[in-house]
Amino acid sequence: MRKNALITGATGGIGRAIVNVLSEEYNLVIVGRNQEKLNTISKSNKAILKSFSCDLSKQEDVKKLIEKMLSESIEIDILVNNAGITDDSLFIRMTVDKWQKVIETNLTANFNLTNFISKQMIKKRWGRIINITSVVGHTGNIGQANYCASKLGVIGMSKSIALELAKRNITVNCISPGFIETNMTASLSQDQKDNILKKIPLEKIGSPEDIAYSVRFLASNESGYITGETIHVNGGLAML
Repeated sequence: MRKNALITGATGGIGRAIVNVLSEEYNLVIVGRNQEKLNTISKSNKAILKSFSCDLSKQEDVKKLIEKMLSESIEIDILVNNAGITDDSLFIRMTVDKWQKVIETNLTANFNLTNFISKQMIKKRWGRIINITSVVGHTGNIGQANYCASKLGVIGMSKSIALELAKRNITVNCISPGFIETNMTASLSQDQKDNILKKIPLEKIGSPEDIAYSVRFLASNESGYITGETIHVNGGLAML
């Protein structure tokens, strides 16, 4: 029987790649902010059981998402917390609103979904929780104190949850992308991209599929003896 995987941030570049790769082996529940984009993805992919529009930065939306899943008796075996936003500003100019918006989407929403779905996994005594973080969570980055804090927070939370859930045969791991070809990197100038490439030993920017293939591995039975770890997918940019 095919297992069920939930993917947040499913309409973005990395999210879509994860949807495409995991649909080969799993039934999917996808979550994003744009229902029209979700509908388009669902029409072209028969593995998708359900799509939910949800702004994960809003706690009420997250509560409604959980209520909908409960009402439809949707049980999840694999959770991929991929949704994330940036709202950059130099630290001395950063407002509380900018800070909270990023923390709530990247960290608090992750907690809310994981807290709910992990209880289903505990009953089954099997589960895979995969959190997408970022290389800058380890290195820091100018103008991204909120984003870096949120991503490193996810890593610390993941390690703690991994310790707590290991006895129930549930693994919790992170994937930390470097520079990946997405809308976030598309806005960079060519000079900025050239400067980035100089720092990457493999001399190329990664593709969304590079992340998706790592997700597929961590979702599989083959990764069953790995938990509390972070897989760095950054072309050697940061050898951590």
